Amino acid sequence: MKRLLVFTLSASILLLSCKTVKKEIAINTDKKPKNILFIAVDDLRPELNFYGANHIKSPNLDQLASESLVFNKAYCNIPVCGASRASLLTGMRPTRNRFITAHTSKDKQVPNAKSLPFLLKENGYTTISNGKIYHYNKDDVAAWDEMWQPDKLWSYALPESQEIRKNTKRGLPFEVAEVHDSVYRDGKLALKVIQDLKKLKQSNQPFFLTMGLMKPHLPFTAPKKYWDLYDRNQIELPESYIQPKTTPKQAFHRYGELRNYENIPKKGHLPDDLAKELIHGYYACVSYIDAQIGLVLDELKRLELEDDTIVVLWGDHGWNLGDHKLWCKHVTFETALRTPLIIKVPGKTKGTKTEAITEYIDIYPSLVELVGLESPNTLDGKSFVPILEGKEPQKDWAVSKFKDAVTLIKGDLFYTEWTKDDGVAYARMLFDHKTDPLELDNLAEKPAYQEKVKALALELRKKWGKDFLTK
Repeated sequence: MKRLLVFTLSASILLLSCKTVKKEIAINTDKKPKNILFIAVDDLRPELNFYGANHIKSPNLDQLASESLVFNKAYCNIPVCGASRASLLTGMRPTRNRFITAHTSKDKQVPNAKSLPFLLKENGYTTISNGKIYHYNKDDVAAWDEMWQPDKLWSYALPESQEIRKNTKRGLPFEVAEVHDSVYRDGKLALKVIQDLKKLKQSNQPFFLTMGLMKPHLPFTAPKKYWDLYDRNQIELPESYIQPKTTPKQAFHRYGELRNYENIPKKGHLPDDLAKELIHGYYACVSYIDAQIGLVLDELKRLELEDDTIVVLWGDHGWNLGDHKLWCKHVTFETALRTPLIIKVPGKTKGTKTEAITEYIDIYPSLVELVGLESPNTLDGKSFVPILEGKEPQKDWAVSKFKDAVTLIKGDLFYTEWTKDDGVAYARMLFDHKTDPLELDNLAEKPAYQEKVKALALELRKKWGKDFLTK
């Protein structure tokens, strides 16, 4: 009888113990940080179906957006790749003297700043940099467990195009080649990210896995099947294909980045046929990278990782496709500052959209909060997690800059000043997107808006950061 009692008691204790262990495992599983798939796209403007356009074919991005929170008013803090990426990954605002050009190096500009990947690595994440994440391949090397680049940064598929590239500054501005997707750089990138996912599936560690796509950056090189998705005869120049006299001359540039390529006129505006060919090439490249992103997202699902993985996709800045008769970025018009930003958080996002104004420096603190870590005190941005939870955003404005130009974005107003080193303005422009979404009517010098301009000038100085003029 005693033996039976002891056995029964032991069995009860074991059963209770097992239930307790299972409960603890469940709790630990719930607390396990989410993985992050971090997709960075170079020169991607928000000319996509889920932003109201209906002519670019991007079914995979459309599907991701339908499962995400889509930011309708996301803005980069500076419209040039190296500076934008360093700012985003450190969560630090550009100033007059920090994060300025495409050739910005995080390690040189803010060597002691704890970047997003470094913080994650420090807290047990496997961190892998694939493709173009920072501008320089070896920047912030301490933050990564692995860094990978394809063989060639600027890839052409056809031998004749490759030969031209060898003998010129940049090569041809576009190429149509009947080749497999993996011949080009971003096709190789997709295959690498897929292999990483398979490897990471076997690990008990959370991961921060990046996919740094090069297209639709110039040159517009993509397999022929993506060019064939579009009819050149149906491509039109933008409605804003004009440079109004009321806009300060400082707002325009000669799009020198594009003129570095062969067969592009060295001065003057582009012929209409060439302009449409460039737009065609841009569309083809967006469809090409959409296919590569689709391969990676399919693999994430096949490996049953999507319920444990936050997916964030962003373009490093906007891009002008003839808007204001401009090409490339490097201006503070909305076409260069507004960016695509979508985030899929398992259990939290369902394809909704937000009109909340969001800056790229907000991405770092948001991801950190989502995975349950504390943000460093160096961050300038504000988490947008309240928006994910249906609450009010923590702020309703953004500040962007390029060279002397600094822009305050608030509500429907876009206010820009060109300032000297002492902060004194020498040119201004103001657009009201409610009545002028194409930014063709500069209100800054009109008598009726002088009080508004004064108020915006004061607000700009309060919000551009305490170190703006000194660091």
